[in-house]
Amino acid sequence: MFQIIAPVDGSAPALDAVRWAAREAMARGLPLRLLHAYPPPPPRLPAAVDPESRWVTAMSEHGDHVLATASAVARAAAPGVDPILDQRMGTPSQVVVEASERAHAVVMGSRGLGGFRGLLAGSLTLTMATHSHSPVVVIHGTAPEPGPVVVGVDGSPAGDAALAFAFDHAAHHGVGLRAVHAWTDTVYASSWAPLPYLARWDAIIEQEHAVLAERLAGWNEKYPEVPVERVVVRDRPARALLDHADDAQLVVVGSRGHSPLRGVVIGSTAQSVLHHAECPVAVIPAR
Repeated sequence: MFQIIAPVDGSAPALDAVRWAAREAMARGLPLRLLHAYPPPPPRLPAAVDPESRWVTAMSEHGDHVLATASAVARAAAPGVDPILDQRMGTPSQVVVEASERAHAVVMGSRGLGGFRGLLAGSLTLTMATHSHSPVVVIHGTAPEPGPVVVGVDGSPAGDAALAFAFDHAAHHGVGLRAVHAWTDTVYASSWAPLPYLARWDAIIEQEHAVLAERLAGWNEKYPEVPVERVVVRDRPARALLDHADDAQLVVVGSRGHSPLRGVVIGSTAQSVLHHAECPVAVIPAR
């Protein structure tokens, strides 16, 4: 059975994520797993320290405290939720990536104990957005919002997966969906005079509206109860999403779009939204 997984490290952003994850688990009737990973013993320890006893004991006792605190936060946010407490030794990124194979979603704080002030997405967050087997929801702030789900639509495999996740989330929470289709990755200087004469903007805009309608058609039929606002703009995708997310409860993006760069697993749009959004962001892998 799929689970909602929330990695915890004792930081305030991680506890914000636990609150969101607990409410989501309750809404979906899914188990909530609180996951804490502690590192293996360093290669050089003082001779008096036994890696198999003192190190493990100290780390696991600290982990028990972190998990107990997170469990109390989850129960307070969603009464009736009984979290599964899971503690493992290993590199946090590896532990969470492996756990994501059995997750409906991994819900994370924007940054953990090692995060720099002003940096909205920490290293573990970016690692999970790149390598997770499941959707990753990154929480910014604490208060749940009643606003719509905002999703980027670009026609890529990850973009189509993002649409599926966004419609499903909107349906479960009884809110509308705002589908944003931005159709240029190029920034044109306003002083470049020839451009208006080279482009038939009306024809292009009409064509892009048709593209968005085609992408939404099947989902409108599957989720007729979800009201959909369609937004077509001549803008870069990341900026368009952020501009239309002021009242959003969740922004959903594919892990990568139509980038021609092979080996790039998380695209520039997903990275930009993760770094600058002020609401929760879900990054959806194509698989």
